[in-house]
Amino acid sequence: MTEFGLRTVSLRRRVTLTALAVLIVVLPITGFAVKAVFDAQAERNLNTLLNGRAQLAQQLARQNVAPAALVRRIDADGVRVTLILRGGQQFGAPPVEAAGEIRQVRATLQAGQRTRGATLLLSADTSLLDEASSTLRVVLLISGAAAIGITALLLVAGMRFALEPLDRMTGLARSIAAGVRGGRLQPTRHDTELGRTAAAFDEMLDSLEGAERSARNSEERMREFVADAAHELRTPVAGLQSAAETLLQLGPDAPAERRADLELLLVRESRRAGTLVSDLLELARIDAGIELRRRPVHLLELAENQAERLRLVAPELTVRTEGEPVQVIADPDRLAQILANLLDNARQAGGTDLRILVGAGERFAEVVVEDNGPGVPPADRERIFQRLVHGERSRGSGLGLPIARGFAEAHRGQLICLDRADNHPGAAFRLTLPRTSPPS
Repeated sequence: MTEFGLRTVSLRRRVTLTALAVLIVVLPITGFAVKAVFDAQAERNLNTLLNGRAQLAQQLARQNVAPAALVRRIDADGVRVTLILRGGQQFGAPPVEAAGEIRQVRATLQAGQRTRGATLLLSADTSLLDEASSTLRVVLLISGAAAIGITALLLVAGMRFALEPLDRMTGLARSIAAGVRGGRLQPTRHDTELGRTAAAFDEMLDSLEGAERSARNSEERMREFVADAAHELRTPVAGLQSAAETLLQLGPDAPAERRADLELLLVRESRRAGTLVSDLLELARIDAGIELRRRPVHLLELAENQAERLRLVAPELTVRTEGEPVQVIADPDRLAQILANLLDNARQAGGTDLRILVGAGERFAEVVVEDNGPGVPPADRERIFQRLVHGERSRGSGLGLPIARGFAEAHRGQLICLDRADNHPGAAFRLTLPRTSPPS
């Protein structure tokens, strides 16, 4: 038995923890990326603002705008403007030194009667950007933690809904284990993962329940077969016991004729019991899968040999063989046993005129055994191939025909009972065999 060692960790817990782990990894990376983009964009905006104010000052200087008016027009929120003329006169805010939190742009004006050669200082306090960046960092941390918490709660609730098909599958499996049969998942779609799994689960249940039914039927048939076999054996065994006890009671002074009758009864009943046991063993070999020793077999010659055997055993019968020479690849011993069983069955059924017909087609060969007995009603033509089933006038064990059909099917052939082709009274059994050896 193959053991896969499946880890049975809770699927809900595994999916939830995996999703949270992915979220915990993704959120900081996303937060760092957002903050880096924000900081870079803020730096670019500040530089653009300062450089834009400096360019505006150059344009105003070319328009010969007065220094005070120039300072007022380039003034902006967050920007400190200082204009120092060549003579040292200052306009705007007092100048400051560029430091860690002060971003400064210095420009020399190129035009204007009073502003030519003046120095323009544009200063911006970057502490505001740092505060905005810190605020963004706090917002990202709080929102990330809130997102993780909300996601965990939604995952716990959502897993119940998402894994509901697996819960149904588990419930069905437990009901099957408890002995309830016939339940199926019946997925609405087969092109999804759960659909394919549910369909495979239903197919497995079909196979298991089919195998279970087959096993129960086989067990029931075996039980009936054993009971019937015991019943059949009881008759010859009882005859043996009765004859043996009678011989013992008669003693040595019993009449010779009486002793001879009892001894003949002992031989007949022991032979009957031995034949039944032998037939049971043959059926057991057929069920287990017999091994055929195939070689070329001439069917007409085989039929003539079996006809001659029956003439010696029962000289009062008329046995004829007709047909054409046909060769098949088969086990000659098993084919001989099939014909022997069919001929013995015809004799036991009361037939006195038997005929064996051999013919062939392109792919199959046929052997038909006909008799002039009472025939077999159409309703019983399959039943007679069941084990231990006797015909109305049969004196056999009821195993000859099942054994013959078993050997025929082992050759990939067929054995059936039908009406005689010439419409005469009696029965006909047709054996069909492939002309060549079938693949193993």
